[in-house]
Amino acid sequence: MLHTLKETLLNPEWYIQMGGLYMIIFVVFAETGLFVGFFLPGDSLLFVAGIYLEQLAQEFFNAPFIVPILLISLAGILGNFVGYWFGKKSGPFIYERKDTFFFKKKHLYSAQKFYEKNGALTIIAARFIPIIRTFVPIIAGVVKMDYKKFILYNVIGSLCWVFSMMMAGHLLSRQFPWIKNRLEVIVILIILVTTLPVILRFVIGGKKGEPQNS
Repeated sequence: MLHTLKETLLNPEWYIQMGGLYMIIFVVFAETGLFVGFFLPGDSLLFVAGIYLEQLAQEFFNAPFIVPILLISLAGILGNFVGYWFGKKSGPFIYERKDTFFFKKKHLYSAQKFYEKNGALTIIAARFIPIIRTFVPIIAGVVKMDYKKFILYNVIGSLCWVFSMMMAGHLLSRQFPWIKNRLEVIVILIILVTTLPVILRFVIGGKKGEPQNS
């Protein structure tokens, strides 16, 4: 039953079928602003949402397709603001917190390492990296990153992330209509493309940082 639940939660189509645009907005907000959102399928969900972009626009008062993109971008912006606020208010407390099903300290340390290596631009880059994007705004709050810079990079990052993923899905589905029938394969490829580089980076970086045995 748990395995079935995980498969359901990781299936982007399920969110669209269950709640359409409003569900997507909630998922993007949760993944970018709440601890419990780190496992949600942000990239693949946005790509699939792009495939159904015209349908989502029609459901929202027959609005132009740019409207759903802007609303989802706004959800990502607000999510990061919540993460920043939480990090600023909680500070060292979150590093002392014990692991739970919804909170893994290793993800926090990974995000901190990524932030320290890439600086303020991490707020933009992290948008495209699963799990990291959930914890980076929290780290920015913990270290009390300049708020004006955070606002700027937060807005730019969310717009770039949502626009690129959704427009990729929208344009590719128009060019290759068969994509709708191969969504499972597409989702797996997106997950591999977005997660493999960062996994390799941390693995290689970790090995380089290990002390040499004499």
